[in-house]
Amino acid sequence: MRTRLIGDVPVSAVGLGAMPLSIEGRPDEARAIATIHAALDAGVTLIDTADSYHWHAGEIGHNERLIARALASYGGDAGDVLVATKGGRGRPGDGSWTVNGDPRHIRRACEASLERLGVDSIGLYQLHKPDPDVPFAESVGALRDLLDAGKIRMAGISNVDVRQIREADRELGGRLTSVQNRHSPAVRDSEPELRLCTALGVAFLPWSPLGGISRSALDSGGPAGGTAFHAIARRRGVSPQRVCLAWHLARSPRIVPIPGASRPESIRDSAGAAELTLTADELAELDRP
Repeated sequence: MRTRLIGDVPVSAVGLGAMPLSIEGRPDEARAIATIHAALDAGVTLIDTADSYHWHAGEIGHNERLIARALASYGGDAGDVLVATKGGRGRPGDGSWTVNGDPRHIRRACEASLERLGVDSIGLYQLHKPDPDVPFAESVGALRDLLDAGKIRMAGISNVDVRQIREADRELGGRLTSVQNRHSPAVRDSEPELRLCTALGVAFLPWSPLGGISRSALDSGGPAGGTAFHAIARRRGVSPQRVCLAWHLARSPRIVPIPGASRPESIRDSAGAAELTLTADELAELDRP
């Protein structure tokens, strides 16, 4: 598996978005753990999670606990796996999402994530979403405090715009490591944020990276078809999902896509995108309006 950098940490060029393993429609635990193990077998060393990735009320941290169990039961070496988690959102259990960027909540959420993951320091901790009722600088200040205390090794932000990226980097004293925004063939409004991250050397982790190619865990409806991604996939003899992830990787050396998966075969296919190099003509075809 080829690698890319998050901060100074090399990770697999394709990560695993673990959210589908814990939210609505999740697989049973045996298949969920088999999916994580298949990712590790394929060379994936980045797993993305959050304390709010759960289905029912009272399940806060379901996905973090699942990942901890999967890593503990893995038969190989998982010592180089970077688990990236997030705090600042909630799920009451009715399908809705809440936001809480209060610095006190962020610090408590981090402490709880540390316990669930069974680690002394979280590799990458990210503010899940800006809270409109809390000054952004105060929420990011909680990340700064956690960095300074050694509770987290790297800090990131999610669902942000260009102004917030610059503000976060200032508040963190130049230590902003990652930005996690929605970005896919169907949703490209984070292009300015991607360009800024590339210029700053900040990792850009697109969530729901297969949007427009196949249904994500947050979307309804069936898979898309008949796109340039599907045409190139047919010519190459690979899946359109693999072509899509290779397209992401070609857009910036700072992109590390985190496709979701709920089956071992899905993450095995996604991991293969790290070895798929698209030609200039193919990339032009994919970017054609």
